[in-house]
Amino acid sequence: MKKSSLYIFCSGFLLSFFLVSLVSCENEKEDNHTQKTDNKLSLLAVDRAFSALSEKEGMKVAFIEYLDSNGVLLRPGQLPIAGAQAIDYLIQQSDQDYTLSWDPRYAEVAESGEIGFTYGIYILKPNQYDTLIYGNYTSAWRKQSDGKWKLSLHSANEGLGQ
Repeated sequence: MKKSSLYIFCSGFLLSFFLVSLVSCENEKEDNHTQKTDNKLSLLAVDRAFSALSEKEGMKVAFIEYLDSNGVLLRPGQLPIAGAQAIDYLIQQSDQDYTLSWDPRYAEVAESGEIGFTYGIYILKPNQYDTLIYGNYTSAWRKQSDGKWKLSLHSANEGLGQ
């Protein structure tokens, strides 16, 4: 091969390699974006199911079902309540006088797909009053080895009033 033919061949080969790599990277970016979107939608669905269980069976049942064994509850005027103490705290709560539900507004999931958070608006409906109390909440989640999301950290405040 002449020098110019070798140069053209090598240049063509390198250009082809570069283009294939570029297309491959773009496909990987699209796959990552699709996976991240799927993870967000999955976490939002879990938070909605958590709310539906609270509305149907009560706050206590829902939190005991979804709270990780090392989960932490942040409540006004109290130190963080963690692990077994959080479960004990929930067991002692009475949820007979109200219904608690919430509307997840946003979710974010780490690229690893193992942790994420949601936030939104909660609605407290006292049984004996014709009123609704609104507030904000945020929840941190961890995906378990079985693929289920469990609540790692939960906090809420009465940020919106009635």
